[in-house]
Amino acid sequence: MGLSLLTLLHILVPVYWLGGDLGAFYGSRFMVDPKRSVPERMMALTILNNIDMAPRTMLILAFPTGFGLAVAKGWLDVPVSYAVVAGVLGLAWLALAWAVHLKHGPQGQAYKRFDIFVRYLVLAGLVAAVMLGLSGEIAVPLFIALKMLALAICITLGLIVRRQLVPLFPAIIQMRETGPTPETDRVIAAVNSRARVSVISIWVLVLIACFLGIATPV
Repeated sequence: MGLSLLTLLHILVPVYWLGGDLGAFYGSRFMVDPKRSVPERMMALTILNNIDMAPRTMLILAFPTGFGLAVAKGWLDVPVSYAVVAGVLGLAWLALAWAVHLKHGPQGQAYKRFDIFVRYLVLAGLVAAVMLGLSGEIAVPLFIALKMLALAICITLGLIVRRQLVPLFPAIIQMRETGPTPETDRVIAAVNSRARVSVISIWVLVLIACFLGIATPV
């Protein structure tokens, strides 16, 4: 029963990741639509921001659920306690990510900086594990090493998206306070267009990871 529940949870990761991303992707169209009123566009932004927590949550849960499943199925020869620690740390990171989403002001900025630090730390760990696995230094099945590589690239693209979104916030504030202008519409549309490429790339990587999990090439 425990293995079945863990498998189900890991399967739900790409389901809610891609489903949430698709909802945010569609909602972004209303945010950049100049025919919409400012309240409508701000509402679209609020909905987009909330829906986007689904893929953010799933990105964090991808490794602990996958690692736990790999240990349970015997694909990784490590103590079960390692999987338990990964699960606890994953939940702690998830709580931090939700704190970033819910907290505002100086306290929210502190949570945000720590969250970025954790993402770089996890990214470094994944890259190291992939390199050691592919080189044969540690015993990691090929499909697991490639799935970790896909997750590492997804985290990297997520960090890139954060940088791409930086010009968005001043434009949104100006639109909310003084109304839309051709310049704010241009900035919002340009940011949305750049981020779209990164988001679609993440979709492709998630689908590749799903295929690897099904094919399980040694």
